[in-house]
Amino acid sequence: MNGRRQAGYTYLLLLFGVAAMGLVTAVAAENWGVLAQRERERELLFAGNQYREALRRYHAAIPEAAQRHPTKLEQLLEDTRFAGTRRHLRQPYRDPMTGEADWVLLRQGESIIGVHSRASGRPLKQAGFEPRDDGFAGAASYADWKFIAQPDGGGAQAAPAAGKLESSANSPSGQAAFHISVARP
Repeated sequence: MNGRRQAGYTYLLLLFGVAAMGLVTAVAAENWGVLAQRERERELLFAGNQYREALRRYHAAIPEAAQRHPTKLEQLLEDTRFAGTRRHLRQPYRDPMTGEADWVLLRQGESIIGVHSRASGRPLKQAGFEPRDDGFAGAASYADWKFIAQPDGGGAQAAPAAGKLESSANSPSGQAAFHISVARP
């Protein structure tokens, strides 16, 4: 009889142990998800700023040229306006939030002046941005992180000096998915 009672306690102890391991695993998985999202946010800031800087360099390469902004992202990889090819961007970056190279292009007329993510999730990072990204503080979604090239090299989400800012999907058809207007200061 005594051995049977001990077997019951061992079984009960084993059940509590399995439940505790499940709880620890669930907490670890939740923390892992948050860490992974923070890492993707860092990658988004890096890739978006690479595009912003490449667009700024493309614009500044020929100060008096009629075509100062690219019309396709591929022009950042190979700028043929010169005798020798210039590369303003080393590689096309994927959007880490979607896992695809499906950036939404911000246009002024036909010219690309910036990019932003398609992702609609709420960013974990809400403050503590670099000065060039200060406009991202308090953003409701990753799509609100707009990487717009400024001739002086600064300013997140600043509106262009003139014209209507349009947002279009970077799709093979090249058709705009939607248009947005940005208020001017």
